Amino acid sequence: MKLKTSKKNTFINSFLFLIFIAFAVLQLNDPDPLIWFTIYLIISLICLLVNFIHISNKLILGYTFLLVLYASTHFSYLLDWLETSQKDEIFGKMVYEKPYLEGSREFIGLAMGIAGLLFTATTNKK
Repeated sequence: MKLKTSKKNTFINSFLFLIFIAFAVLQLNDPDPLIWFTIYLIISLICLLVNFIHISNKLILGYTFLLVLYASTHFSYLLDWLETSQKDEIFGKMVYEKPYLEGSREFIGLAMGIAGLLFTATTNKK
């Protein structure tokens, strides 16, 4: 099968695929695994498939827009975390008294997914 992207972009898109498929699998132990597994699985598949087939940029950007909307619901958690003095808490366990930790992690994950999709959209060729 002929590649639709340059070798460099194919490498980056494949790397993004591996990152986001790992994110998807890691979500399986989350309290709400279905939504997060699905989000990351779709991102990973887009990153992989764009190397081999043309995916409508309208579809990629539409999904990106949905992720931006969803990320906006988590933005206040990020601001709450940024106002804390214990920034390293983000790497620790989830503490139910501190919902901003999980919300911040979710926002950061969505932001990474959005960035990955925007890159992938730029490499998407007919």
